[in-house]
Amino acid sequence: MKRTRRERNNIHLHGSNDFCIGLNRILWRNRQRIFSFVSFTSGCLVLLFFAVSVFAPPPNADNHFLPLHSLVRRESNFDAVFQVPASGGNLDRDLWSSSLSKFYYGCSNASNMFRTADVKTHPNRYLLISASGGLNQQRTGIVDSVVAAYILNATLVIPKLDQRSYWKDTSGFAEIFNVDRFISSLSLDVPIVKELPLVGGKPWVPRRMSLPRKCNEKCYLSRVLPVLIKKNAVELRKFDYRLSNRLETDLQKLRCRVNYHALTFTDPILHMGRLLVERMKKKTKHFIALHLRFEPDMLAFTGCDYGGGEKERKELGAIRRRWKSLHSSNPAKMRRQGRCPLTPEEIGLMLRALGFGSNVHIYVASGEVYGGVERLAQLKELFPNYHSKETVATKEELAPFSKFSGRMAALDYIVCDESDVFVSNNNGNMVRMLAGRRKYFGHKPTIRPNAKKLYKLFLARNNMTWDEYASQVRIFQTGFMGEPKEMKPGRGEFHENPYNCICEAEGTETLKKQTPEDLHEIENNIRDASETEAIDEQETTEDDPDWTEVEYLDSNTKEPPDTDRNVSNKQEQPEVEELFSD
Repeated sequence: MKRTRRERNNIHLHGSNDFCIGLNRILWRNRQRIFSFVSFTSGCLVLLFFAVSVFAPPPNADNHFLPLHSLVRRESNFDAVFQVPASGGNLDRDLWSSSLSKFYYGCSNASNMFRTADVKTHPNRYLLISASGGLNQQRTGIVDSVVAAYILNATLVIPKLDQRSYWKDTSGFAEIFNVDRFISSLSLDVPIVKELPLVGGKPWVPRRMSLPRKCNEKCYLSRVLPVLIKKNAVELRKFDYRLSNRLETDLQKLRCRVNYHALTFTDPILHMGRLLVERMKKKTKHFIALHLRFEPDMLAFTGCDYGGGEKERKELGAIRRRWKSLHSSNPAKMRRQGRCPLTPEEIGLMLRALGFGSNVHIYVASGEVYGGVERLAQLKELFPNYHSKETVATKEELAPFSKFSGRMAALDYIVCDESDVFVSNNNGNMVRMLAGRRKYFGHKPTIRPNAKKLYKLFLARNNMTWDEYASQVRIFQTGFMGEPKEMKPGRGEFHENPYNCICEAEGTETLKKQTPEDLHEIENNIRDASETEAIDEQETTEDDPDWTEVEYLDSNTKEPPDTDRNVSNKQEQPEVEELFSD
């Protein structure tokens, strides 16, 4: 029987209703599963978006000056995040001493061929020098003045210290150094007097002259000696690094006798310095001394970029314009060459990677830090046990020294020398002086940053784990840790590498623990450091307004100019290299 059209429609609607009802029942039964699935999917998408927004590199990924809060350790499922641990980790070496130091010792006694002062010194022949720069730059001049007097067979007059340049310290030699010890300790080598004798009841007026940097023994004999014989007294101005780095062994040993034995601080400075050391050692068994050069003037001089953006460029640029002789800077190139001091945060990250944990005590020797509290906060977060002479001593105790930059620097010098580990963010005069001294007296660990290689590592640190980063730091710092024989003889400044004054115990194989790979890495690092030093030396010579080496080589017989006629009492603007001196 055929069904009517209405009946067929009713059947169809009835079937549709049945289907909808059935579907609703199925959906109702599984609603919880569907809701859970949707929620789970949505949650995953949200988490993924959050992870990408937090952990992806910023648009300017080559900027390695990131805030410290992005570096502290957090709980995370992403192992690739750069996370700084509180602990320095378990290392297979002693952080506080060199295992090879017992095989080496300082030796600076003269040989039998060395002629003593009573035999070789000529009467009525006097050498004066005017040391320039900060305390340690002056120290290089004082040490080298004794050797120069010996070469010229002359009596040395107690050196004058620079009182007019950038450092503005009115202290004289006797207010920083022990004059009597200086004279008596060197009596067999060079006669030293406190002032020029009178001639006919009148002061003896010396001939004033200048010398090129790195002037060797032949240079002194051809340039200075003829004038000295004629005038009887010569004063060498701006006397720093005016003596060759390479001299015969007996002259190098004389340098060491002056630097490490004769040239000591006055009793008040020694007493205060040792008091600071004593108080640091009461706080902890071992401590690090950090020489932190991060003053605004010094940063402006370097021409580097320290991550402060447009504000920093304007502030440091304004300072930089004070010195017209400064060349235009290329911050990226300077950092690639390793010529930029590490920031406080960078030096802290390097130390942590080398194995020093957050419980380590640090004594910081520094002047005004650019960026102040905010800049230092990054270092203090890594090393909360942060000290300085201002926190270890009272204002009353520091009062006799606080108005004199040289005397304050002398206090830091003593603490840094007596520290278990000495580290610096730069390679200035204080670092070089202390590096050599610490080698001479037992190879105490002295860490100089391999800035050229660390620069690349700082750039890439947010794309690696902490363990990868720390491993690379330790490799790059091979050869920069103050170990014996890190530098070849003749490399670097002699004050930094006094190789003629380091003797080795007989019958020992001091490098037997170092693998060929270690020695290869040391050689590569030394080559990098030497290239940087060569660039520094070249640019320093170019900035030097006195005679150049070329002038000396081209005209060996030219008489030095008589500068007495053109001497001005007007306060001079410091040479640009004095800003980086200390």
